[in-house]
Amino acid sequence: MSPAVLITGACGGIGTALSKGFASAGYFVVGTDLTDRSDVGHAYFPCDLAELPRSEPAQKAFLDAVTEAVAEHPLTTCINNAAVQILNPTADIADEDFDRTFRVNVFAPFVITRMLLPMLRRARGSVINIGSIHATATKPGFVSYATSKAALRGLTRSLAVDLGGAVRVNAIEPAAVETDMLLAGFADNPQGYRQLEQFHPSGHIGRPNEVAQLAFFLASNQNPFLTGSVIGLDGGIRARLHDPD
Repeated sequence: MSPAVLITGACGGIGTALSKGFASAGYFVVGTDLTDRSDVGHAYFPCDLAELPRSEPAQKAFLDAVTEAVAEHPLTTCINNAAVQILNPTADIADEDFDRTFRVNVFAPFVITRMLLPMLRRARGSVINIGSIHATATKPGFVSYATSKAALRGLTRSLAVDLGGAVRVNAIEPAAVETDMLLAGFADNPQGYRQLEQFHPSGHIGRPNEVAQLAFFLASNQNPFLTGSVIGLDGGIRARLHDPD
């Protein structure tokens, strides 16, 4: 029986690459996202992750959906990929926006990991959190998002210590990734896109499939010593100092 992987935020650019990558590697892919779709992975169910924190009925419904979807496939991997990014300067950040950001980006990964622990323990499985370079290097307007990703980095390390060798927990922190959303943002600014590429020492922006390839490596049972790690997939930009010309 092929192993199963749960992927949240499965309909986005990185989520789609994760779903396709793990499916091609022989995994039974269970996806979830906000939208009502059926063409993602082998099984799919819609869910607003912001509803999971502090709601036992929502948590039960989520766990029931995962259990029904995986059926007899052993759940070996959980990828917490879903995220909310609401941009505003500090003075304009609404309490609800800050709260929703944390419910989706931090609280939900914790709750999901806790709910799936029995299955993941049986498989000696792996949790992979998709973080962001904003956890350690950010810019104006990203207070809610950057703070949540810094918390997700801390959650990754804390869970790895607490779960020991029973379940490995790691995180990937990408810089700019060439998703449809990012491309749409630069549709009227090709020069800005080229400049963004050159800001990265690699000379190019990340590809969604590169995130998927790293996630597959982290999920592999061939790496039992790899836990509690936060890996920057950032084209070297985090190491670069930008001085004025």
